[in-house]
Amino acid sequence: MIDFFYQLLYPIQWVVAWIMVRFHDLWTFVGFDPAGGTAWALSIIGLVVVVRIILIPLFVKQIKAMRGMQVIQPEMRKIQAKYKGKTDPASRQAQQQEMMALYRSSGTNPMASCLPILLQSPIFLALFHTLNGIGQRKPVGVLTLDLVDQADNATIFGAKLSGIFLKSWGTGDWNTIVLTAVMIVLMSASQFVTQRQLMAKNTSSASMENNPFAQQQKLMLYVLPIVFAVSGVNFPIGVLLYWLTTNVWSMGQQFFVIRRMPNPGSIAEKELEERKARRAARRGHVLPSAETGGGLQLTKDGDHTSSVAPVRRQRQQPKRGTSRDARRRPGAPPSSQRPTGR
Repeated sequence: MIDFFYQLLYPIQWVVAWIMVRFHDLWTFVGFDPAGGTAWALSIIGLVVVVRIILIPLFVKQIKAMRGMQVIQPEMRKIQAKYKGKTDPASRQAQQQEMMALYRSSGTNPMASCLPILLQSPIFLALFHTLNGIGQRKPVGVLTLDLVDQADNATIFGAKLSGIFLKSWGTGDWNTIVLTAVMIVLMSASQFVTQRQLMAKNTSSASMENNPFAQQQKLMLYVLPIVFAVSGVNFPIGVLLYWLTTNVWSMGQQFFVIRRMPNPGSIAEKELEERKARRAARRGHVLPSAETGGGLQLTKDGDHTSSVAPVRRQRQQPKRGTSRDARRRPGAPPSSQRPTGR
């Protein structure tokens, strides 16, 4: 059964091997040792960059789906409160229909937030099978037997790229043990930071209340790093490097999105407004505030913002006779001093 599953992944595995070999040719052309671990490690990092660039459109859809879910949270809570305590099949079906109607009207697809992970999983499994086959001298496509032997003997920090923590523990290979342990810790920490900044910065307080999806995110915040740590001891160093690079990419990409395009009502949105206000204050402008209807200005120290109403200057009416005085002949007395002719 497992062999049949990997046969289905073979086209993806062939593409993965092709990308790795092409990057290996590039680093060899630059001047790196083709049999060295640096060239092969950079080839794996290059594979991550290519995969994540391909997945950027799906990541954009994921961000839009998550924002849409944030916007419709109040309506979802109304539907949940409407059918609270009703467990009969008719009520469940009606609740499901109303939820689907809400998704269609808002153009939101809950599954869109899972697309990048689902589509990246086959690539990860194909890479795992490819790198795991290096230790078993199994060529794949353009990754010939000579290149497999070369990659199998390549080392980074004294550890083979095909080295595994559990296998090295039995043989006493401390270079592999220490390197895999450090990479597993960094991999778990990067996953925790990525999930933490999403919940702390880009989630509104209203959406966190009585929201099963938010509670699930809190649970995944602590469960995923543990899962990565437990499963990481069975993965080759090459797979750990791919996983770690992917987590770092996700953390940086998410930081950029949260900073530039935060969800409505989140802490990140307030910080974005404050940054805009600081830039406007340096130019001498006042930004309108939606909460007060006034302007958003900064204090002199530039640390805090406050909403102030814009100062309205009363238009000064010209005095009577001013326009006639402006047109009088040079040397003539003002209109107020001229004789009336009586």
